[in-house]
Amino acid sequence: MSNPRKTNSNRELNRAPSLKIKGKRVISSSIRPRPQDGEGSKDEPRPRRKFSHASPSKPNEGALDDLRPRRKFSDASSSNKSEGATDDSRPPRRKFSDASPYKASVGATDDSRPPRRAYNKSEGAAREDFRPRRSFSDASSSKPTEDSDLIYGRHPVLTALENQRGLNRIWITSKLRYDPRFHNLILQAKDNGTVIDEVEPKRLDQITSYANHQGIAAQIAPHAYIELEELITKAFSTTDAPVIVVADGITDPHNLGAIIRTAEAIGAQGLVIPQRRASGITSTVMKVAAGALETFPVARVVNLSRAMDALKAANFWIYGTAVTGSVPLHTVEFVNPKDENKKPIPIVLVVGSEGEGLSMLTQRSCDVLVSIPLQGNTPSLNASVAAGMALYEIYRQRWLNTLHLDKLQKTAWKTNNNRV
Repeated sequence: MSNPRKTNSNRELNRAPSLKIKGKRVISSSIRPRPQDGEGSKDEPRPRRKFSHASPSKPNEGALDDLRPRRKFSDASSSNKSEGATDDSRPPRRKFSDASPYKASVGATDDSRPPRRAYNKSEGAAREDFRPRRSFSDASSSKPTEDSDLIYGRHPVLTALENQRGLNRIWITSKLRYDPRFHNLILQAKDNGTVIDEVEPKRLDQITSYANHQGIAAQIAPHAYIELEELITKAFSTTDAPVIVVADGITDPHNLGAIIRTAEAIGAQGLVIPQRRASGITSTVMKVAAGALETFPVARVVNLSRAMDALKAANFWIYGTAVTGSVPLHTVEFVNPKDENKKPIPIVLVVGSEGEGLSMLTQRSCDVLVSIPLQGNTPSLNASVAAGMALYEIYRQRWLNTLHLDKLQKTAWKTNNNRV
C-alpha cells in the first residue's frame, strides 16, 4: 500500500506553478514547500512575485544557468552589417552599381560564372541550325494549294482529258458531269484511276479561291519536262528550220503562260527555261497557257549558258531581245547572211524579264541583239508581248518567202469564178 503523504506531496508538486523555457520545465523558487510534522499547521501567505517592466517575461537568473544566452543584435539594420563581423559565417553580399542594379559588371571577380553572352536578334534569326516553327493553315487539308498543280475552267480541263494527261482528282458539278463533251472523257479518266468528286458550286469556289472555274477543276500530276537533246531532236523532226524560245529569268507565271500560248499558236517547236531564279510550270502557267502545254514540249536546264552553247552546236542562230539592242526588229532578216537563196534557218529567240532583261552572260551568248522601237513614254514592253512581236516578225518573213501553191490555186479559182 502506497504512502498517502508521499502521494499528496507529488500532487502538490505537480500543481505548483512552473515556467517552460525552450522545452524545459523549471520550478519557481518562490514556491514554499509543504511544512513537515511538528511545524506550523497553518500556511503562511506567499510573497507576491515581483515583475520588472523592462523584462516582464524574464525569469530568475538562477533558473537559467544551464540555458544558452540569447544572441545580441545591434540596433542597426541586420542587413547593413560591417564587413568584418564574425558572428555570421555567410560571405558578404555582392556589390551592385547604382547605374544598373540588375546587371553585374563585366570585370567582376566575386562571381565565378562567365559573363553572359550578348544576344543579337539578327544573329539569332540567321542561325542555320534553327528549325522554323511549323505553320498550320486554317483551311481544310483536302484543299489544293498553288503548288499542287490545280487547273480549272472547261477548256484547260477538257484539253487535259483529251490528251490523256495524268489527273489525280477532278471536281465537277452535277450539271456539267453529264454534258456530252465531258461525260465520256470523265468515264475514261475514272477507269484510269482518277478520283471523280461531284460537288456543289460553293465547294468549287473554296477549292479555286473563288476563281472563274466554270463548274470544273482538276488536280494534275507534276509537269513532265524533257531533256534538251530530246527537244532538239523533236524540233528537227518537225521542220528543217525550227524555232525554240528561251525564257531567261521570267519569274511571273502569267508571263510565262502567255509566252507558251503565243509560241505554240504561232508555230514554235519548244521552250527552254532555267531551273533556278525562274518560274516553272505551275497551275497558273497551265491556266494561262489554255491547253498549249499538252502539245508544247518544255525543257528545264540547270545552266542556261551551257544550254545555249549546245543549241549553237546544233546550228541554231541565237537572237536576243534587249532594250540596248543595236538592230531594230523590223530591219533584221532572219536568214543566213552567207546564203544567197535566203532559206529559213534554225532560230533561238531569247526573251528576258521585264525588270532586268537579259543577263550579261546571256547577251554574250547571243549572235544578234534586236530591239523593238518604242515611241511612247513607257521604256519597255511586257515580256510576253515582246516575245509575241518577235515571233510574229520571224514567221512573217518566212510566210513572205514561201510560195504556197494550194493557197494560190484557191485564190485563182475564186478570181475566175468572180469574173464569170
